[in-house]
Amino acid sequence: KIHNPQFRRHLHTITMASASVLFINTARRSIAHALRSPTIMSSSSTIGSSIRLMSTYYTPAHEYCKVDGNVATIGITDFAQAALGDIVFVDLPEPDDDFEAKESFGSVESVKAASDVYAPISGKVLEVNEALTDDPGMVNTNAEDSAWFIKLEVGDESELGELMSADQYKEHCEKEAH
Repeated sequence: KIHNPQFRRHLHTITMASASVLFINTARRSIAHALRSPTIMSSSSTIGSSIRLMSTYYTPAHEYCKVDGNVATIGITDFAQAALGDIVFVDLPEPDDDFEAKESFGSVESVKAASDVYAPISGKVLEVNEALTDDPGMVNTNAEDSAWFIKLEVGDESELGELMSADQYKEHCEKEAH
């Protein structure tokens, strides 16, 4: 038992400072882990000039766009869901809705904030992920896989050239994290 009150206050200050450093280091490791995850490091490949095999593109606003043939699967990235926190609601458009590139097609709400979600490219909505209506928290556990938001028919393939590659997006996230 420590009887010196001045020493106890000093020890408490050291303990709180250590906890803060531990929290900051844990957060940095989590961000670094997310940046090294296979979903962010996925590559894009092309055969010829018009056939694409699961090419993945990213926006500065943290939407991803996985293109397979003429269909783009769109959602928010793992980086975005981590920044938002616990997702509690996802608002999605209707099938057959048309969107221009950079136009808001829905929103996502968390316990911290609400954010619009933008179409990375122009196109017509082919399908929406109805599972997110019942379980929006899927976005927190599987943002770049089963928690996709919409599938779009690619309207203008040239717009894909305006998006970031996996390496460019990784660099973008590293800059935002610092």
